This record gives sequence, structure tokens and C-alpha cells, in this order.
Amino acid sequence: MYMWTMRHSHRKDHDGRSVDCRQILTLSPQPAGTGGPLRIVFGDGPGRYVPGGAPFGSGDVGFTQGADLNLHEPGAVRALLDVALDSGWQPAERRLVEIDGWTLLEAAVAARAGDTGPESL
Repeated sequence: MYMWTMRHSHRKDHDGRSVDCRQILTLSPQPAGTGGPLRIVFGDGPGRYVPGGAPFGSGDVGFTQGADLNLHEPGAVRALLDVALDSGWQPAERRLVEIDGWTLLEAAVAARAGDTGPESL
């Protein structure tokens, strides 16, 4: 079982403007202390979008010409978790691991396309 949190962050440049928009999904094994957390980070960049206001909804991440997910949806979070596990993430290591979310996105979307219903995290 996992608990997840999501947050949006920015770094300020030398002029005080927000730059480096990032959506951060953190999955923590439950009960607490049974494994290390996984941080999946979606940073802005060419051909990508992360939530930062209209016209996108909170939690939306995706490629401008392709796959997208809403990180508020349990099925999307479950798909990302499953892809991370299939890619070799080991929660039993008991250390924080950070993964570039863009490397997981298309496989998670493909997994969701074959989904038959929400699963428990």
C-alpha cells in the first residue's frame, strides 16, 4: 500500500521570476518505515507541459503532441508506480529515489489504456 502526495514547485531566477516549473509526485510505502519513498518529477521543457494555470487543469502533465496523465487520478498514479517497479525501483532500499517522470509517462499511459478499473495503491 502507498500514500501519495503531489506538489508544484518553481525556482526563482536572479530577477525573482518563477522558472523551472515542476510537478512532483511522491509515493511513500505504508505503513511508514517499510520502504523508501519514490519521487517522480515532471519538469517543464520543450514539447512538455506541467500544470501552471489555464488552460490546463491541476495535476495535468503531458507531451504537447502525445501522452498525458492527470496526477490526481488514482489510476494514473498506480500506472506510474507499476512502471517504476517494472523499471527496477525497489522500495525496500529504504532511501529516497528520484525518477524523471517523462521516462515513465508513455508506458504508464499505455498501461492505463488496458486498464479495467481503479486499483488500490
